[in-house]
Amino acid sequence: MNAGGGKSAFDFDLVVIGGGSGGLAAAFRAAEHGARVALLEPGELGGTCVNAGCVPKKAMWLAAHVAERIELAAQLGFGVDAPALDWCEFVTHRQRYIANIHASYRRRLDAAGIVTIASRGRLLDPRTVECADGVRLCAKHVLIATGGRPRRPSIPGAELGLVSDDFFHFTAAPARVAIVGGGYIGVELAGMLRALGSEVELLARGPRLLQGFDAGLVERLQDNYRQAGIALHLGRDVRGLERAGEGRVCVAGDGTAFDAVLFATGRQPNTEDLGLEAAGVATDGAGYVCVDQWQDTTAAGVHAVGDVTDRIALTPVAIAAARRLMDRVFGGVAEARLDYDNVPTVVFAHPPLATVGLTAAQARELHGDDVHEYHADFRAMLHALADAPQRSLFKLVCVGAQRRVVGIHLLGEGADEILQGFAVALKKGITLDDLRDTVAIHPTSAEEVVLMR
Repeated sequence: MNAGGGKSAFDFDLVVIGGGSGGLAAAFRAAEHGARVALLEPGELGGTCVNAGCVPKKAMWLAAHVAERIELAAQLGFGVDAPALDWCEFVTHRQRYIANIHASYRRRLDAAGIVTIASRGRLLDPRTVECADGVRLCAKHVLIATGGRPRRPSIPGAELGLVSDDFFHFTAAPARVAIVGGGYIGVELAGMLRALGSEVELLARGPRLLQGFDAGLVERLQDNYRQAGIALHLGRDVRGLERAGEGRVCVAGDGTAFDAVLFATGRQPNTEDLGLEAAGVATDGAGYVCVDQWQDTTAAGVHAVGDVTDRIALTPVAIAAARRLMDRVFGGVAEARLDYDNVPTVVFAHPPLATVGLTAAQARELHGDDVHEYHADFRAMLHALADAPQRSLFKLVCVGAQRRVVGIHLLGEGADEILQGFAVALKKGITLDDLRDTVAIHPTSAEEVVLMR
């Protein structure tokens, strides 16, 4: 096909392979710059984030959050019964919300004049993408944005376990569940399922959860999880699963039977059968597409963003990288690229853990003894009123005589909403004195950030 009516050797200026967050962001931004764009996606628009990640996860986290609030309400004197979620009813609301996102994407794609093809794409060379039905599209630029998927470990009986995507097919909280993995996803699933009524055991290979996050905050989160009734098994290497009868599953070497075992043991890129080798696109040892600071691959005119690369696996990162890439390629902004330093992020634990910048350990590696830490250890007001044990811990990491803030780490109620503004300030080089010069909003948890001594 030739959309240029014979005036161009290319059908499109850009072909995007993958309709997740990064691919969609690139398609929309390129179209804004006047590019002719085709988007190939065989599944639902929105990729992992909308369909089996950020959006449905946050919906379930909110349901769990409401359940926790109902429990606190009872402790404060409200005449409410123990929370019991009608899971199917809630999923109806969740999926309606997601369906509205799908519809919004379709409207925007139509309005932007983006050709949308419900098909997988495969590179024949750096300028040619073949659809599943054999139709070939020629383009000046190709963007690979095929995302990733959960990794199932190579252990005996692994097929007896579920992966994180399967959580979104639940119609009730399993009575007893084991979660294997102590990273983002494992911690989030553990908190949600416990709040929604499951007995939860979390098994992590490392000595603590959330490796790479501030150690003090993680220790406090672990204490909170234990207080909430989550059994933590740290330093536990799961070597296999076994059938336990009546559809239940055991971890090898442990007689405890679980109604479900969920693997949260990492993700892998969707790079199979993309024709990468034929197009000269290099991958690393784990299968991720190799990109430089400009999101360019080893093949001229072929780019990649999102979880298919080995960069920070966060939806806003994929979106930001895609938009800047399109600004450079089609918008004439020669230096447009994403700065991967100081990216804020939130683990939607219970309570949430929000972080931006360096941990104290990372700061000391760079700045030695010129690092200063400040802490606020407290109970959020609602938990203090209910005399509930959950505690918050906020931390600032500063360097130099001016106490420039290089890290902000928050564990506690509202941390997910608090961090965004402070992340802007950190990016702009805020100092401890700048924070202290700001009048506190009282009584809030956020005020602790500007009151640390």
